[in-house]
Amino acid sequence: MIYLHGLGHFYPENVITNKFISELDIGSDEQWIMERVGIAERRTSLSLDYIKKTKNSDPRAASEASIHTRAEAGAAAAAMALQRAGLSAGDIGMVISGTSTPHYTIPAEASIIAAELGIEAPCFDINAACSTFVVQMACLGQMSAGHTPNFVLVVNPENYTHVVDYSDRRVAPLFGDGCSAAVISASEPSKKRFEVFDYGSRPDSWEKVRIPRAGHFSQDGSYVQRFAIRKATEGVRQLQQQYPADTEKFKFVGHQANLMMLNTVCRRCDIPESRHLYNVVDFGNTGCSSAPAVLSQNWDRLCPGDHIAVAVVGSGLTWGHTLLKITAEE
Repeated sequence: MIYLHGLGHFYPENVITNKFISELDIGSDEQWIMERVGIAERRTSLSLDYIKKTKNSDPRAASEASIHTRAEAGAAAAAMALQRAGLSAGDIGMVISGTSTPHYTIPAEASIIAAELGIEAPCFDINAACSTFVVQMACLGQMSAGHTPNFVLVVNPENYTHVVDYSDRRVAPLFGDGCSAAVISASEPSKKRFEVFDYGSRPDSWEKVRIPRAGHFSQDGSYVQRFAIRKATEGVRQLQQQYPADTEKFKFVGHQANLMMLNTVCRRCDIPESRHLYNVVDFGNTGCSSAPAVLSQNWDRLCPGDHIAVAVVGSGLTWGHTLLKITAEE
């Protein structure tokens, strides 16, 4: 069991609309994008002029065109999580990060974020692509409470627009930048707790989703979509069977790959629109930050009795699911 004390999120202010993508003249009009992926907008830390002029043909130039560093995004999301937890940076005894789009091979992203926050604590990364958040929670859940600090900060910054080829209409509409942060504990009780974890990998399909060093994102879209729907559906159904609850209190948050994928999982698991929490329409696919950011945006609407199934999938190919349970008492 992992106790959740606070969640935070951050999105850059620059907005990539479907109109903007259609004006790139790559064969994607606004209707085509909505019908294909159900995404209307996404945020970017890049200058829109940079995208328009270069289409990000050389991803190595993206960092110079960025208006925010990953550390700045991480610090902003962490500040929200700490405020909700009623804690300060000085209360954090460990920092863990993970990202699909690191700027540095070394050091760990967690070290850079901790430095931005002025935290002196052990720092390391756990990365399983878009499945990272659930894998991080599962790994922490397997640690003995007596061997971890009272409070751990988990931060997942993603700058996916830095690795998008904006001349590729299959990829350009999908991704946005964002960051999530969580303050968790294995020992300090909270009304919000992750009570079950399951995760796995299919390594023989590792090549289906890739970001080569200094290169662009690429994937076998149809294969990955089928895999994502199947694994997310299996995960949600397992949680529905193992943790039966008031059907009005059982909710779903999935990896925000695209709205069509999420809606298919909901249909297969009999989850109505009212119990499906998502933000992909307004923010696109923000990698491993996407599902926890949805939870963060709904923080004040999480009520006692809620059972929230979180099911994510990612490169590797990886998957994971967990149950976030909200109780009336700690």
